[in-house]
Formats: sequence, C-alpha cells, structure tokens
Amino acid sequence: MTMALRFSEIDAGSLAEVGGKAANLGELTRAGLPVPPGWVLTTEAYRQVAQGLDPSGDGLAERARRHLLEAPVPAAVHEAIVKSYTELGAELGGDVPVAVRSSATAEDLPYASFAGQQDTYLNVIGSEAVVDAVRRCWASLWTDRAVAYREANGIDHAAVRLAVVVQVMVDARVAGVMFTANPVTGRRREAVIDASPGLGEAVVSGAVNPDRFVVDGGRILERHAGDKRLSIRSVPGGGTERVETPYEGLCLTDDQVRALAELGARVEDHYGAPQDTEWALDEHGELWLTQARPITTLYPLPERTRPGLRVYFSVNVAQGVMGPITPMGRSAIRVISGGAAGMFGYGPADPRDGAPFLSVSGQRLWFDLTTAVRSRVGRALAPRMLTLGEARAVPVFEQLIGDPRLSLVQTSRRPALRALLRFARRIHAPSRALLALTRPAKALEYATGIGDRLDRRLQVPDSATPAQRIDHAERVLTHTFATIVSVMPMAVAGYGLFALASKLSGVPLSDMQDILRSLPNNPTTEMDLELWDLATRIEAEPFREQPVAELVRRYRAGELPPVAQREIAAFLRTYGHRGVAEIDLGVPRWSDEPAHILGVLANYLRMDGAADLAPPALFAKGAQEARAAIDRVAAAARRRGRWRAAVVRFGLRRTRQFAGLRELPKFYVVKTLAGIRRSMLKVGEHLVESGVLGSAPDVFFLGMEEVRAALGGGDLRQVVAERRAAYEQESRRRHVPRVLLSDGTEPEALASADSAAGALTGTPASAGTIKGVARVVLDPIGAHLEPGEILVCPSTDPGWTPLFLTAGGLVMEMGGAMSHGAVVAREYGIPAVVGVADATHRITTGQEIEVNGAAGTVTLM
Repeated sequence: MTMALRFSEIDAGSLAEVGGKAANLGELTRAGLPVPPGWVLTTEAYRQVAQGLDPSGDGLAERARRHLLEAPVPAAVHEAIVKSYTELGAELGGDVPVAVRSSATAEDLPYASFAGQQDTYLNVIGSEAVVDAVRRCWASLWTDRAVAYREANGIDHAAVRLAVVVQVMVDARVAGVMFTANPVTGRRREAVIDASPGLGEAVVSGAVNPDRFVVDGGRILERHAGDKRLSIRSVPGGGTERVETPYEGLCLTDDQVRALAELGARVEDHYGAPQDTEWALDEHGELWLTQARPITTLYPLPERTRPGLRVYFSVNVAQGVMGPITPMGRSAIRVISGGAAGMFGYGPADPRDGAPFLSVSGQRLWFDLTTAVRSRVGRALAPRMLTLGEARAVPVFEQLIGDPRLSLVQTSRRPALRALLRFARRIHAPSRALLALTRPAKALEYATGIGDRLDRRLQVPDSATPAQRIDHAERVLTHTFATIVSVMPMAVAGYGLFALASKLSGVPLSDMQDILRSLPNNPTTEMDLELWDLATRIEAEPFREQPVAELVRRYRAGELPPVAQREIAAFLRTYGHRGVAEIDLGVPRWSDEPAHILGVLANYLRMDGAADLAPPALFAKGAQEARAAIDRVAAAARRRGRWRAAVVRFGLRRTRQFAGLRELPKFYVVKTLAGIRRSMLKVGEHLVESGVLGSAPDVFFLGMEEVRAALGGGDLRQVVAERRAAYEQESRRRHVPRVLLSDGTEPEALASADSAAGALTGTPASAGTIKGVARVVLDPIGAHLEPGEILVCPSTDPGWTPLFLTAGGLVMEMGGAMSHGAVVAREYGIPAVVGVADATHRITTGQEIEVNGAAGTVTLM
C-alpha cells in the first residue's frame, strides 16, 4: 500500500487509508477551497508500527502508548516521511514549517467528531522532527481521553487506525474556528465565528477569550470583543510560544467576517451539512481553511417539513421515551395517528401516511404545532395543555407567539369547534360522561370491558398468511383508537367535577391534591401493587442471592421454585405486554425479556423495613387521607351553602372513581401494540425462512409497507444491519429538544435557565418535603433503588413505576403536573418536582438533596 498521499490524491472515500481529518482536507482541496498544501502518512504506516499490540485488557492505554513510542519506525515508513516532507519543502523553498496532526479512521464522523482527542504538533521544522512528531501522534491514539471517548461512542479499539497529516503552517495574523450553524441554538445557516490574534490553537484549546461574531445571510447579528490576553505564535527554528498580548477592539473587520461566513457557506454547500471549521488569516489578508468536520451535536432537521417556519413538539419527550423509535414502531404510530386525525375530520387519504401533523427527526416523532402557534384557539388552549403534560414547554410556546415569523393567521374559532364536536360525537362523549355521572358501576364495567374486546380483536388465526397479518395489523391500528379513547370522557368527567368542587368550595386545586392519592381503577397502580404483593408470595431464594441473568435463565427453563415460577408467569400473562419505552412496537415487552421484572422482585426481597412502610399500607393510608380531604373540602363548601356541600361530596366521590381511568387508554394502546408485535414476529419468522432477514426481530427495523414488499423476496439483511447501527448510535444521543423549529433552532436554548442559589426549580407535582440521598437513574432496567432514596431521572413511562414503590421522592427533567410520573407520584404520596432542567447532570448519585413538591424546588445540600 502507498505510505504517503498528497491532499489532491484523496477524498471522502479515502477514510480507511487516511482517516477523517485528512479525508476532509483532501475533499476540500479537490473542491477548490483554500487549503494549505500538504500530504498524509497513511494508516498502513501505523499498522506496521502497531503490529503485536493487543487492544484489550487492563492498562490498555498506557501499554499501547509505550509500545508506539518505543517501537522502531520501519525503514520504509521513515523513508516515506522524509521523502514527502522534502518534496513539500522543495516546492516552497527548503525546510518548511508544518503542522503535524493526527487523523484517525474514527474521527470527524457525522456522529462523533473526536475533536481534540488526538494530538497536533505545530511549527515542526526538519524531517527528523517530523518523524518524531508522527510517532507522538501515533501514541496519542491511546490517550486516556481518546480511549474513553471511543468506548462512550461504541467504537471498537481494534478497528481504529491512525494516519498523520503533514500540512504547511500558515503564519496566522488572526485565526480561529467557525461553525456554519449556531451550535448553541441549532439555527442553520447562522455562522458563529471565534477569532483571536495568532495561531488558532489559542481558540481551539480554550486558552483565550476570543472575539465572537454571529452572521446570518451577510448580516452581522452580534459582535462581542473578548479580552484576547494570550496569543500563541510560531518560534523561529520550530515550536510555539505563548505571549501575553493585550488587544483592544475587534481583531476582524466586518468585511473579513462576511468573507469568512461566505467561505463557510461554500464548505457547507459542498458537504450538504453544517460544518465545524478551523481557519487562518495570514499576514497578506488571505483566508485559509485548515480543517472541516461535521457539527455532530446538532439535532437533525424534521422530515416532511412544509413551506415556511414550522414549530415541532417532541412526542418522545411527552411520552417519557428519550431514545429513538424503531422503523416499525414509527410506522405503527403513523397509522394510529392517521385514524385519530380522521376522527377530527383531518385524516389523510391513506391512514398509513399518518396524520399531516406528524413528522420524524432523529428517529423520533414530532407534532407540528405551527397551526396552534398561529391560531387564536391554539394560543389559548396549548399553554394550558402543556402545563399539564410538559410544563417547561409553556414559556417556549409563549416566546414563539411573539416571533413575527409566526404571526396570527387563524382568528376564527369555528374550525376548531367543528373538529372538536365531530370528535366528541364519534366517541359518544356526552353519553359516556352522563353514564359516569348517573351509573358509575355500568360506566366502569364498560371501561374494563374494552380490554376483553381488544383481546378478541387482536386474535389472528395461526393459519393466517403474512400478508393477512399485515392487513390485520393496519386495520386494528387504524380503527382501535376510537374504541380506546371512548374511556376518556369518563376520566374527563372525573377531573371536571374535581375543578367544580374547587369552585364551589373556594378551596384552591393545589390544596386538594390529597383527594387524588391512591386512586382506584388505575391499571398502572394496580400493576405496581400486584408486583409488590407477588414479592410477598414467592420464595425468597434464589432472588436474594442470584444475579438477574441467572434468574432469567431459571425462569425460562422452568427451574424457579414452584410458587415463583407459577406466579410470575401469571403476572406476565396480565401485564407482560408492558415495558420501558412501550409506545414503540419494536421494543421487547416484559414477557419477551423479563429481566427488569425479575430484578425488581429481587430488589424487593432484599429489603428490610417496617410493615407500615410497605406500599399496600401506604396506599391504604393514602385512600384514608383522600376521604378525610373530601370531608374537609365538603365542610368548606357547606359554609357557603348546604347544597354546595352535597354537590361537592358527590362530585369528589365521582372524581375518585373515574380519575384513575386516565391511565387506561395508554394501557389499552400498549396492549394493542404488544398483540401486533406478536403477529409481526410471525411475519419475521416467515421472512427468515425466505432468506430476506437474519432473525425474526429484524422485522421491526422495517416499516409496514417495507415488510409487505419484502414478502416478494429479496435480501434485506444489510439494510437491517445498517439501521440497527444507526439506531444504536442515535440511542446514545444525550439531548433531545422538547421544541424544535424547522430551521434547526431549539427555542429553549435561546433563554437562560437561571435558578435560585443552591436550588433547582421545576414544576410542583406532588406535595410534601423530603430530605434524602439522590439516586440518578437513566435506564430503569437493572436499576436498584434503596428504600427512601430520591429517584432522579430524565422522564418516566409506566415501565419505570415499580421503582416508585420504594422511592422517597421523585425529580424528573421532563413533565408537567399531569404527566405520568407526576400522577403516579401523587397517588403514592411521594414528594415530586418535574420539569427540572438538566437534573440528571446537576445532581449526582449519593448527593443529599431536599425535594419540596409544593414549591417545585430541589435544594442541593
């Protein structure tokens, strides 16, 4: 293989030979952009010197560095370095100063920049000095930080190789970095430039406070002068020095700023994606590009974007599912949304296309809220609804209302009222609400009977063909929503009577929260209490001693003690359709992977505590306190009139009966998805037999229409492998915006989130105050929570709630007063604050905190 290649000989397809940095420099050179000349020592040279290195085991980083620093440089590699450097100097007149920079094959990738993970050496002069710098670059592939970064991004150490870029140094008068999209707000085509006198290393390393400029379409929106007290300069004979250089004013003129932004736009146009670039301005005023790589932190733009500025709200954030959704999961939700939109009169011609307001970005689902932002009805209702479900989105929504690009265009209330009335008629809302008021037992019988009807509807004959199974799935997903949502008028009636009781009694809603504790008829609460009760019935061994993996093995082999084997199977027959991220049809259920449930049971059985602190006792106490609260509110109403007391008592009793049904539609939706999942696995088995897929679960990495097409044959194993890899990569994304604009802007990033000294603020969710030890949990599977610890998590869905039974309090980054976690926390009587920005980063496991669920504050002790 060739040891050295000029930039003009390489491009983006040369990644395996030259690494990410060099491939980009070659690409820029071939595109005619101003790149200082240079060459790259290929990965073949690294391979030769790294022979015998075992990229595994303890002490890997130190052992690998020592090997690369001490191993002799092969003669052919040494010759290639000296020859290429000499030829570069011959063109420019002698021993030319160069920058020697690492270029790894896992670097400057679309999803991981590896910025600063490997080393760069500046102003290197002389061939032997270049050889030494090359050796040190090789060793920098194994710095502790580079090893940790690869592990965090799931990159195999053994698969990584290092090339080394040798590039003519620009004797920079001014240098810095430029992002062609705003890396903080996400806004595309808004260039952000950091600049400082001297070499760009001062800006890249953070050694100086640079000047900052923000440019949009040739308009300079911001000019901020940094102190620029330090400059890094080349030293004659090689190397660099740091010099204190107080600098007054800005180091770039407006014309230079605009020229930089125009150059950045050319780079972005070439790659078709926003770029993080490094640049230098030489003593003659000429601009040079010294590096370009993708900006990996930007959240992807939504698909299906209509003309004009659009506003998107994250379905995932609202549902407490921070990870991506599988292709079939997205396909299923599209079909459901198409059927639901049809009930309002806005359904697509083909329900499989999904509702027109549903979009995808980052393999997650988003609602287009533009109509709500730009309509009078939407501006009135949306903030109220968001307050209940995702309170941190309310100030963002109000901020968007003031954006002149999102001015009011829909002033009439009639279209919204017509749609709402059409929906109310189709679910028989008036008669269902009346039934709840006058015949509660009959209403509850109807609500619980939906589950039996669903079970019958989900049955598919074993003889059904794969095509028939797909037809059945689409039919059920399209039409079942109407049946499931018919429960909601009863729950709404319960909450409506709750609000009426507040008005009649004069007691604020915030002082009536005890009435909502320990609600009956809530399937999630019933599931959690049943799981606790299950722990009291089964044999304690082997749960107290064996690891979860061994418990799973024994359960699947039928080798658990007899009571445990029988009772756990019975629990999973009733609740096995549930799971973490359960709105995604493609995600395994508890019945598929029982590790979470078995782990929770093991945690319960290892606890020692007083009987009066057991969840059933606390739940009974909560019900008693709810009855006392009803008496208290009724007494307050009586002081305003005897008839008021009677109405309040009647209304709050109905509230207790029907408010818990709020969780029932989600329970039924998940049951529906689980049933279709089982049927699609049968289709997957057929596709495996046909050679189309490698395993039955691979079917979830195809959409419904793709599965139908796959019945005709072909080989989709490579497609599935690529989608699995992309899904796993997207799963590692640490931040998902709750609101996103179609130009990439994350509005919440525009506002600062100041909080009181020593306290984090959020939305009050469940009254009470508790001091305790925090336990930060990002994934409930396998999580262990000691009794009384305060659970700190991004968000929750019902798959998390078994942890609530032993939690002393709850802190969530997402959610509002009526979000899932808040509702369950109130029912269990544990103090909770939701919508606390960056709680999982600002609080650490083991830290003592105080949660005030009434004030909405979390104090770090």
